[in-house]
Order: sequence, then C-alpha cells, then structure tokens
Amino acid sequence: MESPFVIVDLDHAPEDLALAQETEPRDRDRVLIGLAADPRETVEGFDILLTGVPDPPKPWVGCADPHATARQLSDLVESRPAASVALVQVLRMGDGLSIPDRLVLESLAYSTLQGGADFRSWLAAAPRRTHRPAETPVRLGRDGPRLSITLDRPWVRNAFDAATRDALCEALQVALADPSIGRVDLCGNGPAFCSGGDLAEFGTSRDPARAHLVRVHRSPGALLHRCARRVTAYLHGACVGAGIELAAFAGRVVAASDTVIRLPEIGMGLIPGAGGTASIPVRVGRERTAYLALSGLELSVEEALRWGLVDEISDLDDAAADSRRAFQH
Repeated sequence: MESPFVIVDLDHAPEDLALAQETEPRDRDRVLIGLAADPRETVEGFDILLTGVPDPPKPWVGCADPHATARQLSDLVESRPAASVALVQVLRMGDGLSIPDRLVLESLAYSTLQGGADFRSWLAAAPRRTHRPAETPVRLGRDGPRLSITLDRPWVRNAFDAATRDALCEALQVALADPSIGRVDLCGNGPAFCSGGDLAEFGTSRDPARAHLVRVHRSPGALLHRCARRVTAYLHGACVGAGIELAAFAGRVVAASDTVIRLPEIGMGLIPGAGGTASIPVRVGRERTAYLALSGLELSVEEALRWGLVDEISDLDDAAADSRRAFQH
C-alpha cells in the first residue's frame, strides 16, 4: 500500500505543484501537505499548508521549521492512516455541505472508525476508568431574557458523557422553544470548561451503527448551530475534543487566559466526533482544522484568538460570573 502522506515543496518545484494538481488530491486517499517559505495567496487542493512565516494569513499554519513539522505529521499519519485519511476526506467533502449534513458525514466516519483496528488497539491499551456520573450534569439558570447553561461535573473536568450530552440537548431545546430568551451563556463549573469525551464510556457502545443514529438524533452541535447567534461560550482551563468542538458553534467565544485547546482523537484511531469537523472549519478553515486534529498539539489561547477560534480573551468577565452564580442560588 502506498504512503497515505504526500509532501509538496511549493518553493522548489513547479513540477511538484503540477503533479499534485494532475493527480487530483481531493479524490485520493492520502493526506497532502504543502510547504512554502512564504505563504502564497492562492494554493488549492492541499489538506495542510505550512510556512516558516510567523502569524501567516489563513489558511496557512506558521511553524519554526515547516519541513520538520511535516515529517512529524507524516509519522503521525503513518501510525493512524485510517483516521487521518478519513479526517481529511470528511473536511474536503464538508466544504460543499450544510452544517447539519456535515454532522451526519462526521458521525458516519466516526462510527466506521469505531469498528477499526486502530481504535480497538487504543482501547485495549487504555487504562480502565470508573464512570463518575452526576445527578444533574447540566445546570440551568434564568435571569430575565438570559439563560445560563453550566456543565457541572467538576470532579472530572466536565468530561462529556452520554448523560451530559442528553442534558445539554434538553437545555438547548429550552432556548429554542422560548423566544423570550435573547441570550444563552454556556459555561463550565470547576477547573475546566470541558476536558472532552468521558474516557470511562469509550468502547461501551458495541453497535457503531446504532451509535451513529444516536449521535445524529441527540446532537448538541446541531442545536447550538440553530441558536448560535444568541450563544456565548465562556472557556477556561482544558477545552479538549468536545470541549472546543461544541464551543466553536457559539456565535461568540470568550476564553480565559488559562484556556488550552486540543483535538486528541486521531491518536485514538478516531476523528473529532462532537461536531468539530463542522464547527471549527467555519472559524479557522479546513486546513488549520486538519493541522489541529492531525498534530494533536495544544493551541494557545493567543493563537486561537489570531486564528479566530475564539473571539476574545478575558478572565471570567461579569457575564460569565453571573451565569455561574445563577445555578448556585
């Protein structure tokens, strides 16, 4: 089987660029990376674009050594080829789809990978964890036209389990059903907004086809998209996996200075499954989304602001503080 990873040096070989275009990378089962010392205005057909220029324009990713970064990405793709290729295929196809259709596409790919060897291998090697549920995983508060929604499993950094998903869906249905709600504040109680999917539940679903139907039917991302213009997400601490995937649907994202963003799913043999392939590209583009997911690296809050993944850096402003107090009384 040929390598699932292709690097094209855009500075040295016009022939390389012509070859990449001739082979129609969007139709191939490979991840295509373009490198350039200086970002170019129009470069199409690549999954990730790397440059040595700091703070380059979208869709480029700036790094100290693009060639070294590309080699690191190559190693990661080689170790998880099915998930890596599925990711870029989903992102490419998503360009022409509505948000609801992107969510369906993501879920189909996610369920396919749940039955794959890489995820089963990761699951077998992962330490066993005890599920620590909450009686009320999501708290609601109402102050006039403002509805506060607070994830409330602080002892697991608001890890996103099935009960939290279902409770968040119910809370968002309240916002959609009540036209008098003019503002929705989405927060997390404790040291982190949301540390991602609850690993204690990973692998507990034995039927990937059924899991796909559940994800599509009970999708917080789809509901957030419908009321996005009214939603402000307040991030702090760990925003991993679902923590950033869901927040990115909000019309406004405010992040505290300690916010850390990461998409770890490729390392598990999966792709983002809480809506990230639909929400994050809208804010940062599919190329930067692919870089975040394939690298699995942490994105600083400053870089997230420059990219447009967050709209403001602010340490727990008055609105977020009021939202947290609303469910405490």
